[in-house]
Amino acid sequence: MNEPKRPVNIHKGYHAHVYFDEETVDFASRLCAEAGETFGLKVGRVHQKLVGPHTRWSCQITFSHKSFDAFIPWLDEHRGNLSVLVHALTGDDYEDHTTYAYWLGDSVEINLDGL
Repeated sequence: MNEPKRPVNIHKGYHAHVYFDEETVDFASRLCAEAGETFGLKVGRVHQKLVGPHTRWSCQITFSHKSFDAFIPWLDEHRGNLSVLVHALTGDDYEDHTTYAYWLGDSVEINLDGL
């Protein structure tokens, strides 16, 4: 099995999607809030439903290449066992969720049908 691609700082903008379930929702909520406060990042809703191409509950964090080098190692260290999709924001949703999709932890299936 191939190792998931690790995030690389080669794009201008990114989303990090923190995946969780009913057992980890409180931990994920605290993690996302702390990320927003610590790094001054925009944190989306903690979705306890499937949204977009995501096949698990998720919370989206928006950040730029300027925050990448501090934020990504922090997120990796603090995420516990949660999987995090980090993808580029190029304007091409399909490419962003395939070619430019990177992972902290285990990769999770993405539903590409609607992209």
